[in-house]
Amino acid sequence: MSINIGISDTHRQAIADGLGRLLADTYTLYLTTHNFHWNVTGPMFNSLHVMFMDQYTELWNAVDPIAERIRSLGHVAPGSYAQFAELASLPDAPAIPPKAMDMVAILAQGHESAARTARNLYALVGEANDEPTADLLTQRLTVHEQTAWMLRSLLED
Repeated sequence: MSINIGISDTHRQAIADGLGRLLADTYTLYLTTHNFHWNVTGPMFNSLHVMFMDQYTELWNAVDPIAERIRSLGHVAPGSYAQFAELASLPDAPAIPPKAMDMVAILAQGHESAARTARNLYALVGEANDEPTADLLTQRLTVHEQTAWMLRSLLED
């Protein structure tokens, strides 16, 4: 069935591809954050355990709108670990849990990476007049930039 939402097939494909990368970053960051929630230790255990739970919950709630936007554009959303590993701009969680403050640094870098992935789509989305995707990207950028700032703040002396 033909899709005619005012965005060309070429733009819809390119935007869906970019959103697939954002979905992969978001899911990878979710999984890493949840891993760190389970495995954090040390004097800041309680505060980091709770903070990581808040963060992984937000990330979990973000994956569905990203995937559904890809579907709205007429494309299949990636959904396997293999696809996410191929598309993500950030690495998988370390096999051996790092020290608590290393976890914080890894997550700060992950949020910055996800923000760059989202930001890289803006020119294309603007060219295509794709306001729903622009709105989604703005929401994601707000969360990733603010979370990265809060995590970096924990690393300052």
